[in-house]
Amino acid sequence: MQTAKQEVASLLERLPEGSSLEDVQYHLYVIEKIRRGLERAEAEGAISQVQAEDRLGKWLIKS
Repeated sequence: MQTAKQEVASLLERLPEGSSLEDVQYHLYVIEKIRRGLERAEAEGAISQVQAEDRLGKWLIKS
């Protein structure tokens, strides 16, 4: 796993040259949300797409 500094450096290399500070902040926000979600799924467990569709079947429109 990368350190925070390494992750920011990697992000800055991937972003286009004209990126704004808001662009950088947004991408950091998304990366953090994904990281937290993965940690939570690992700690609490997760369900598959099929299981989620079964649970929510009455609300989903199937085509």
